[in-house]
Amino acid sequence: MSSEDGGSGQGGGEPEQLALIRESVRRAKAPKAKPRTWRGAALAEELPVARVLVDKGVLHLDRYFEYAVPAELDAVAQPGVRVRVRFGAGAKNVRDGRREGGGLIDGFLLERVAEAEYQGPLAALAQVVSPEQVLGPELLGLTRAVADRYAGSLADVLQLAIPPRHAKAEAREFPPPPEPPAAPGPGSWQRYERGADLIASLAAGGAPRAVWTALPGPEWADEIARAVRATLASGRGALVVVPTVRLAARVDRAMRELLGPGQHAVLTAEAGQQRRYAEWLAVRRGAVRAVVGTRAAMFAPVRDLGLVVVWDDGDAHHSDDRAPFPHVREVLELRAARDKCAFLAGSWSCTVEAAQLVRSGWAAAVAAPRAEVRRTAPLVRTVGDLDLARDEAARAARLPSIAWETARTALREGPVLVQVPRRGYVPRLACQRCREPARCRACAGPLEAREATGVLACGWCGREEPGWQCAECDGTRLRAQVVGARRTAEELGRAFAAVPVRTSGREQVLDSVSGEPALVVSTPGAEPVAEGGYAAALLLDGWAMLGRPDLRAGEEALRRWIAASALVRPQEAGGTVVVVAEPTLRPVQALVRWDPVGHAVRELADRAELGFPPVSRMAAVSGAPDALAEFLGAVELPADAEVLGPVPVAGSGGGGTRGPGPRPAEPAGGEQEERALVRVPPGSGAALAAALKQAQAARMARGGSEPVRVRVDPLDIG
Repeated sequence: MSSEDGGSGQGGGEPEQLALIRESVRRAKAPKAKPRTWRGAALAEELPVARVLVDKGVLHLDRYFEYAVPAELDAVAQPGVRVRVRFGAGAKNVRDGRREGGGLIDGFLLERVAEAEYQGPLAALAQVVSPEQVLGPELLGLTRAVADRYAGSLADVLQLAIPPRHAKAEAREFPPPPEPPAAPGPGSWQRYERGADLIASLAAGGAPRAVWTALPGPEWADEIARAVRATLASGRGALVVVPTVRLAARVDRAMRELLGPGQHAVLTAEAGQQRRYAEWLAVRRGAVRAVVGTRAAMFAPVRDLGLVVVWDDGDAHHSDDRAPFPHVREVLELRAARDKCAFLAGSWSCTVEAAQLVRSGWAAAVAAPRAEVRRTAPLVRTVGDLDLARDEAARAARLPSIAWETARTALREGPVLVQVPRRGYVPRLACQRCREPARCRACAGPLEAREATGVLACGWCGREEPGWQCAECDGTRLRAQVVGARRTAEELGRAFAAVPVRTSGREQVLDSVSGEPALVVSTPGAEPVAEGGYAAALLLDGWAMLGRPDLRAGEEALRRWIAASALVRPQEAGGTVVVVAEPTLRPVQALVRWDPVGHAVRELADRAELGFPPVSRMAAVSGAPDALAEFLGAVELPADAEVLGPVPVAGSGGGGTRGPGPRPAEPAGGEQEERALVRVPPGSGAALAAALKQAQAARMARGGSEPVRVRVDPLDIG
């Protein structure tokens, strides 16, 4: 306390306690660690220039800016630290040879150099926020590659890759990494062809690349943990990315049981800022060598990375809903190629992209023999339209008799899972006779009925099809069907009044249920695990998923069905699955045969013939009509690019996506947005992304008022 304050307490002016309060308030109002202008300050003797990436997130500023390094910050201003700089001062605001003014903005110091490329006066670094070097060379190279691939800015990717700072977490001391565990045996990997070889190669320091089709049942988490342990035994690190927090918890438990405590970290957004940042720092500092987490963990700075694993790569949660929308599978492919480490994409099902990795020779298939698949999979029965037409109970209650009988019998042995599509599944048009999707004759895009006129038109190129005729059966009538999921669940609940009914969905997602008889009604992706497995599963309203206006509708329906059916007991234990969908359709046949790989291979062949992704690369560009037309007129696309559209889009979907995540605001004045798809053949994807990024950067630099959104490789293209 100053002498002035002390005198006021003894002179009978204001009480001493009030003086203390006044002083504490005055000190609290003073800014903490206020960034300095460093006017007249000496610069660092060595490498006095810092190159900084400012956290602006706009494409025309996606470059490095140079700043002077004051001598007092020389020791802490190291590459990779967070800094604050003054930005936007202009060239005229110069005093004592230093540029001043401008707003404070966060950034990352990327490198120190001896001389600046910029010939004018430099502003000084305002502040080093923390001496923690969070952005290493490996992470910088990866995030730059991701930004270029998705036509985005490096600053936006770094926001996804590096969690927000927490000072208390940085102050923690982390123990040295534990000793590598002993190499495990193959365990349940012996059930797969090449499974034992995969584990042996990881333990020996190899870098195999595999697409793994997991057998039904709960063993998948233990098998991932065994692959991680084999990698740790070789002295390398491992990274596992799963789509949801529930699945991360299952892998976490399996890894704790197989690896012991202190061997891995868990990175999920739900952990809270301090805990998440502390776990991330433990990985960066090398205190742990293994990571399991959700989407953002794909950038985890694991040291000596030896294995990357993505589980269920077809799940939409693996695609980030923030620009530039990177996909986990693609990012881990980049990491495997850059770090020369092993790659494992596992799922009960198989995406077309995974099938392409195998077909191209980039990865090998790891699957079980057919005899093992038949032994572990449940019995699958189908109910088609003809069965429903002859079924009086189905006509009255929209539930087929076979579903009632299967549920009644199975409830004597255990719980029954009922999967019903969530609200929001909107069907596309299909032939009423053969159920073949109605597609455009020009570009093979999906046909839609325009609300105003009812005329059929392509959802991609906009061409009208007034005289549509099915190419398969020459039919001329179309069908669109939506079945209410809630009413279906209510009918089942009333039919089995003596059995408890549990629900798992948007309001409450259950992680597990007991093995006692019960009806468990769930939306796709929210199915809880039953103790001992479900006695049966009813997959209802199949057309609501198969009829979605999406290129991936069949693949996604099969993935959802197999994910639910994998929780059912094997056929030899009485496990039965009833799917209400036309049995002649390809996804339904693949479910009956339990052959997701065969379905993916045939889908890949069809897409190759029609020029669909992933054989081609595609970008969605959307915005107000005038702004979109201006953008398409200015962009210098590759010579082999094909522009489909533009066509009106329902609502204001960001870049043609109708999946989860925030949506951009409506255009000014309620103007209807349009979307164009740009398609290029294999080998031109990088050129397409570069052209779109350059055009978007130029447009932003000119100050375009109407936003235009670009999304490379959108999940949903219609």
